[in-house]
Amino acid sequence: MSASKSSNTVSRSGRFSEGPALAVQSFSQSVTFDRRLWKHDIIGSMAHARMLQSIGVLSETECDAIVRGLEEIGEDIQQDRFEWSQELEDVHMNIESALTRRVPAGAKLHTARSRNDQVALDMRMWMRDEILDLMGDLRGLQNSLVRLGDRNRTVLIPGYTHLQRAQPVYLAHHLLAYVEMLERDWLRFRDAFDRVNVCPLGSGALAGSTLKLDREMVARELGFVDLDDQPRVTRNSMDAVSDRDYMVEFCSAAALCAIHLSRLSEDLILWSSAEFGFIRIADAYTTGSSLMPQKKNPDMAELTRGKSGRVVGNLMAMLTLLKGLPMTYNRDMQEDKEPLFDTADTLGSSLRIMAGMIDHTSMEVARCQQAASDPALLATDLADWLVEEGIAFREAHHLVGAVVGLAESKRCQLNELKVSDLKQIDRRFNRRALEVFDIKRAMERRCMTGSPGVREVAKQLKHWKKQLKGK
Repeated sequence: MSASKSSNTVSRSGRFSEGPALAVQSFSQSVTFDRRLWKHDIIGSMAHARMLQSIGVLSETECDAIVRGLEEIGEDIQQDRFEWSQELEDVHMNIESALTRRVPAGAKLHTARSRNDQVALDMRMWMRDEILDLMGDLRGLQNSLVRLGDRNRTVLIPGYTHLQRAQPVYLAHHLLAYVEMLERDWLRFRDAFDRVNVCPLGSGALAGSTLKLDREMVARELGFVDLDDQPRVTRNSMDAVSDRDYMVEFCSAAALCAIHLSRLSEDLILWSSAEFGFIRIADAYTTGSSLMPQKKNPDMAELTRGKSGRVVGNLMAMLTLLKGLPMTYNRDMQEDKEPLFDTADTLGSSLRIMAGMIDHTSMEVARCQQAASDPALLATDLADWLVEEGIAFREAHHLVGAVVGLAESKRCQLNELKVSDLKQIDRRFNRRALEVFDIKRAMERRCMTGSPGVREVAKQLKHWKKQLKGK
């Protein structure tokens, strides 16, 4: 039998008098990218075969032969001995065709199954694995951030708004802000897993089967169970084969996570610049210039920042793909895989490279302390002191603004002003007002939950080290 005839027999049926044109084959094939689903396709097919045996469609001998054949195919693929054919369109047809050549009973395997529910099953199984991997990668980056903060828990840096120095914070507090962001990402993926973990097999092309399939048996075997170990199967066959919400949800969670990585990258890029000079990234995670020998560029952070655009774009591609589709399966849906695969690959590699870079980053402590010691960062503390003296905040804000203006006119720092200078602005100032510029005392006073004070930062570092221990 020729390859063309084989293709017709397997995927086009007797309805067609001739095979597809070569251009059609090339345009419509998906095996060049969906072959990565081979392991899940084989595992799903084994479960389907065992279920078919349980309802009498396959004999025990036939089922055993099919399972052995699928195991052999899996071994061939793993050892790179399997010959993929674009004429067979996709991963499903390639594996089924190879099985049928080896095991005659393989022709029965597709009983009560459509590629519509088969690919839905494969994608859900693949996505479960990817989500768990990404959750592990998120934990890895969180651990790296906590370790860097813990190693430098006494290091102060300016906090910024509008990219202007605002108030002093501990470096650890700044890094823990990203740990919090990544925790929300972790929780979003965990929630998404729950909606992925539902078995669609048995839905057929769109209307199920007249055979008495045991869908719950397949769900149990493939791990589609709830916390009480009860099987979870889709409840509407049309929705089961057309649903791509779980993919969109995954891409959405991934896009937001990529944005968080992009923001972290931007901070690291700024901090490593000569103008800031807060951090030194190890040579192994930087690159040089093809022209300027002195350059040391934070390219890993820049690439991570850039790749976030791809992940966001993939989400838009997925939403646009689905927006006008009628029920149920449409071939447009073949286009869901490449953006989904790219999203998982891109986000995973970005999380891992960022964790490695953080682990190979050291602080330029003197430079950080110099920047954080700017008395102007404590101007708000002076306003708070006035509030404690009984002055309304709006008036206090105005008075401190005048103090800042006076210091600028005198070309001196705020803490270099004399009490007599302050009294020119308002008689209620006294010598205790200048005590607010003691930065150590200022950080000790920040003791509310969530604040960047000494005790609170230590408390949060302890919390996260315990939370992430062994993860």
